[in-house]
Amino acid sequence: MITLRLQALLITGSLLAGPLVAGQQHLEDIALLESEHGAYSPVLPERLLSLGLALQEEGRHGEAAAVFKRGTHLARVSNGLYSTEQLPLLESEIRSLHALADYRAVDDRQRYLFRVQERALADPRQRAPALLQQADWQRQAYLLGLDEEPGQRLLQMWEFNRLALNDILEVEGERSLGLLPPLEGMLQAQYLISDLQWQESPGASSNHSFAQRTSLPHAGSYRKDNYKKGLAVLRAIYDLQRIHSDSDPAGPARALTMLGDWMLWHGEREEAVAAYQEAIGELAANADAQPVARELFADPVALPAVTGLGEQGLLPDGESGDILLEFAVTAEGKVAHLNRIDDNSEANGFANRLMRKLRRALFRPRFDLETGKPVATDNLTVAYDSKL
Repeated sequence: MITLRLQALLITGSLLAGPLVAGQQHLEDIALLESEHGAYSPVLPERLLSLGLALQEEGRHGEAAAVFKRGTHLARVSNGLYSTEQLPLLESEIRSLHALADYRAVDDRQRYLFRVQERALADPRQRAPALLQQADWQRQAYLLGLDEEPGQRLLQMWEFNRLALNDILEVEGERSLGLLPPLEGMLQAQYLISDLQWQESPGASSNHSFAQRTSLPHAGSYRKDNYKKGLAVLRAIYDLQRIHSDSDPAGPARALTMLGDWMLWHGEREEAVAAYQEAIGELAANADAQPVARELFADPVALPAVTGLGEQGLLPDGESGDILLEFAVTAEGKVAHLNRIDDNSEANGFANRLMRKLRRALFRPRFDLETGKPVATDNLTVAYDSKL
């Protein structure tokens, strides 16, 4: 019987070695239900969900994942192949598998979850969050390097975000701030796509700006399509921020800065500087926005300045570390005069990799907020922690 299998799981996890916890009550409830209704009672999946969540709360993710998987099977048997009752069980199982760092199993269950979502969720209000979650998993799977041919992950990431965007448009209209998450996901996808053909290993960015690679075979047509899609996404983000500028006056300037970053990343320096200067002008007109202006332009910013791309900060916030580098960032956003000034020989490998990355890196340069012009930043001394 199911209860015997679950009890075996709990015993191996040493539950019985300590005080009874909530999971024991759930086991007793399940045993009673089985005796009254049989091993395939339609109420069992809900009880298995509760038991799994209790185990998950205790950090016993291996046992929880097994309980959730059994509950999913019973929900499928009782309620149909694509029943919505499976969804909370599958989502909970995925959380436990993720906690166990069993990413292959996560990927397998994500695929099954999407098959159920695709059939079960007819309401776009429910479907859009599911699509965004699937898009984010494609991003994670790409960065984890799960595939020998990872490009399909990024195409799926783009497509899931696009479908979520359409659902939100249908329900909330073109002025909704709810459109920002899928648009930002689409921008993430385009940044990762821009780097895909020249990456050093699957899921790991080479940190070459796209402009540095346009001399490679077939780069011209690839660059054009990628660049246009990113521009379209960023202009949509800017339009939304402009509509809602009463509630967030700095929103349009942030969007213009993102647009400038995309242009600079693709080697369109004059257009990038113009976008940055427009952002600075908008912020200068609002006295309350001066902290934002300093945040965006008072120091160099490593590109791409987009969260979720798996890049470690090239200018970390911390002031301590065992690797100490000195360099400049030119007005064009390139690293110059890079030198190592610590004597920690035990971290030579890390330091050499970091310095190679910095030499290839591209930065949004510092701007003089009075003149609106990009300026060089000399004598940067930055500490890095090789143990992070």
